[in-house]
Amino acid sequence: QVQFVESGGGLVQPGGSLRLSCAASGSIFSSYVMGWYRQAPGKRRELVATITRGGSTVYADSVKGRFTISRDNAKNTVYLQMNSLEPEDTAAYYCSAARPGWGGVDYWGQGTQVTVSS
Repeated sequence: QVQFVESGGGLVQPGGSLRLSCAASGSIFSSYVMGWYRQAPGKRRELVATITRGGSTVYADSVKGRFTISRDNAKNTVYLQMNSLEPEDTAAYYCSAARPGWGGVDYWGQGTQVTVSS
């Protein structure tokens, strides 16, 4: 069974930074595409960023140039560095894992709340 431990969420002022971490158990981490999604109240869950085992990345247009996804395969951990945060970034952020080449998500983390407010 795959489990994720997410951390790093919290309250930050506009323009500030946060770093989310997601540590995965199990044997999937090294081969799966890891990612982050977010869901704001009343809105659909949306893709933030993904990263393959080899380090290829995809970002939502709304976070390009502000967020950076990375992974440490030796630590089974994926990170999301978020800079220049805006109130519109407020959401629950979810770690994800997906089989390469498949458009869906196989596993979800429990979510960590990010609130951007002055």
